[in-house]
Amino acid sequence: MEPNKNKAVIVAHPDDETLWCGGEILMHPNDHWFVASLCRKNDPDRAPKFKKILDNYGADGVMGDLDDGPEQIPLASHLVEETILDLLPQKNYDLIITHSPFGEYTRHLRHEEVGRAVINLWHEQKINTNELWLFAYEDGNKAYYPRAIESADFCKKLPLLIWLDRTDKVSHSQRMKVSIAK
Repeated sequence: MEPNKNKAVIVAHPDDETLWCGGEILMHPNDHWFVASLCRKNDPDRAPKFKKILDNYGADGVMGDLDDGPEQIPLASHLVEETILDLLPQKNYDLIITHSPFGEYTRHLRHEEVGRAVINLWHEQKINTNELWLFAYEDGNKAYYPRAIESADFCKKLPLLIWLDRTDKVSHSQRMKVSIAK
């Protein structure tokens, strides 16, 4: 039996962890999961839901409060990187999963910024991981809901029991696959 692993999910928003890799978390309940959401710490609706989903996953986590206003003014990369370092309780993991620098929706700026920041921190060895996975979804330039990129380095179909153990937030098409570029 494999020893329990230390895994982190670093996302822009509370619920991104569920939308993009909830199935992966559910498939490995004995691993120690830590979820860092960089935005919406003081959101009266989403912050309590984030805490509830962490409890459902048996995961630990924390939220930051980076600006996430509707105008999506770009954030300085050093600010996003500093926020990540401040939120992570440790800097070494067996696996880190995060956004692609291309985002999962057409031009979702916060997703892109978080993906770039995690990659930069990893390249600069400020965070370490045995594996770094990036979400690999696309939406055809807003032509359809995001779907797995079939040509990604790694695309995993969720077992039926994991798929059935989903939250109401996630649609059938989004939970059918965990698509991650290594």
